[in-house]
Amino acid sequence: MKVYVGNLPFTVDSEKLKALFAEFGEVEEATVISDKFSGRSKGFGFVTFKDDESAKKAISGMNEKDIEGRALKVNEAKPMDPDRPRRPQGDGGGRGFGGGGQRRF
Repeated sequence: MKVYVGNLPFTVDSEKLKALFAEFGEVEEATVISDKFSGRSKGFGFVTFKDDESAKKAISGMNEKDIEGRALKVNEAKPMDPDRPRRPQGDGGGRGFGGGGQRRF
């Protein structure tokens, strides 16, 4: 079972996330999601447990737990909705309001 972990401190990486949840059972994978451009944590991640019972224990034991001054939000991960509109990729430039430069008449 995969568990969503939100409101993570930005100092928590995937290894630390795995260590935080290892006490509840065998962790197959722990991943902190990061921004693809800056590499900085987005403040959430996922932990996959070998069995559902361990995941349920982790949810009840870690939800609202204070880690480095932040109360974690932990619940069962839900699959991404395939009908959800995706954000456009790219640098966002080219079609918005331009900036700078002086107009010449």
